[in-house]
Amino acid sequence: MKEIMEQNKQIEVIDFRKIVKILWGHRKAYIKVVPIVFVVACAYILCFPRYYDAEVTLAPETDMPSTGGSLSSLASSFGINLGDIQTTDAISPLLYPDLMDDNGFVAALFPIRVKSMDGEIDCNYYEYMDKHQEEPFWAIPMKWLNELITPKDDIKGGGKFNPYVLSRHQQSIVKAMREHIGIGVDKKTGVIGISVRAQDKLICKTLADSVKDHLQLFITNYRTNKARIDEQYYSKLVSDAKHDYDKARQMYATFADANMNIALESYKAKLTDLENEMQLKYNTYTTLMAQYQAAKAKVQERTPAFTVIKGASVPVKPAGPKRMIFVAAMCIFAVIVQSAYYLIKEYK
Repeated sequence: MKEIMEQNKQIEVIDFRKIVKILWGHRKAYIKVVPIVFVVACAYILCFPRYYDAEVTLAPETDMPSTGGSLSSLASSFGINLGDIQTTDAISPLLYPDLMDDNGFVAALFPIRVKSMDGEIDCNYYEYMDKHQEEPFWAIPMKWLNELITPKDDIKGGGKFNPYVLSRHQQSIVKAMREHIGIGVDKKTGVIGISVRAQDKLICKTLADSVKDHLQLFITNYRTNKARIDEQYYSKLVSDAKHDYDKARQMYATFADANMNIALESYKAKLTDLENEMQLKYNTYTTLMAQYQAAKAKVQERTPAFTVIKGASVPVKPAGPKRMIFVAAMCIFAVIVQSAYYLIKEYK
């Protein structure tokens, strides 16, 4: 019994009245510190430029074999889309987000024409990312210093631009583009989502539409690549067959006109041979023409259709930075730090 009483004495009871009394005794310090923190937080967060977000969601047509209804339903209940697994494409829609890792795909966005809401900026996307990005004032000297220290390694020469041979500065622009553009795919529905961030609301909307068009063009070119190669191949065969047929027809007509009144069997046999050769060339030409028309139809068949579920719109409010939340959080943090300091000091 005596041991239990000693243990109860050792239990410390939190006296909230005493805590409030201690903190209330330092109220003047709160009145001094919190406004200072408020002003400093406002001055700090106002240095960061505002940015806007725009999103586009679209559903592409997929070329996949049909799956059993019961099996598909069972798989979908576990969040698995059998269509994505059984698609015949080498590039699954789940790999579309990885396209942003390819310099060629990102560099194709360089020529996009952008224009700001106030009209002061009118240039391509590369120039916008390079020369028209607002930064905190303390980042400007660091940027200049970095340019002075970092050796210039710009790629020079009159050759064609190669997105896989970039200078260090160009690599930094490409990296910034990857941070501002995101592509995602819903594994269950296959819906593609595109998110874009920019410091101007109109540019943000323009980029979202342009990235959507660029992605659609990439998917279309990929899906129709084999069919377009076949179409070009049959087009060349049809051209050659047409040339051979015209040549055989001209030879037959010339020989027939030159030997119209001759009744020799040798001439008749020669005329028959030319006629048969002309007919053979004609049959080849018509067969290849049918295959060429089928190849053209295959290109159209392989061209996917896209349904835009949510189009990009000019954002009304900036996505960040959250200035009011940041300032409020800093003030609350200052109060917590002060309170902890006073309480620790008092109990010591």
